[in-house]
Amino acid sequence: MKKSILVLFSIILFGCSPAIFKKKWTEETAPESYTTRFETNKGNFDIKVTRSLSPKAADRFYQLVKHSYFDDVLFYRVNPGFVAQFGASDSLKRQAWDNVNVPDEKTVQSNVRGTLSFARGEKDTRTTDLFINLGDNSRLDTIYYQEVTGFPAFGEVIQGMSVVDSLYSGYSDTVMQDFGLMTQDRPKFLMKYPKLDKIEKAYLLGQ
Repeated sequence: MKKSILVLFSIILFGCSPAIFKKKWTEETAPESYTTRFETNKGNFDIKVTRSLSPKAADRFYQLVKHSYFDDVLFYRVNPGFVAQFGASDSLKRQAWDNVNVPDEKTVQSNVRGTLSFARGEKDTRTTDLFINLGDNSRLDTIYYQEVTGFPAFGEVIQGMSVVDSLYSGYSDTVMQDFGLMTQDRPKFLMKYPKLDKIEKAYLLGQ
């Protein structure tokens, strides 16, 4: 009897939980221009997105922000003078979005300081992981890797760049060796990297 009650409670609880992913979200189109606010433990910063610079990227970023993907997400890789990277999350949420990749696009806007781009691996692998350029990284505009050229920037920090600059960078690239641990066992990961900063909430301004 007790077991049946526990199973029923789990079903009710799961059914009442907010959805972490719906396929129809990936079909939403972003406005031609929009601004997002990121509230972090270090303060706030705003990013303005221009869809024409990389339409598919702008749409995906809009979808992720609108549906609260970035809430409680870590800035897991902060490399001074290079990038502040974020977007990898718990495995269930991330894997759901990873199943719908964003097609590659040409680079129109250079990766200058303060601009936002999607990270990627092989061809058509932009999904949830992004970086803010902490320096002028124009080499990323034309770098050729795995049959793809460049990282198209599509947004820019218009307020609060000092907050981005203040993100903890002491671990630099060393966290990449524990990337899998971060997505699969966050508490254990944070025991190893306790000083990482995080996004508390991200949302669209004016909506």
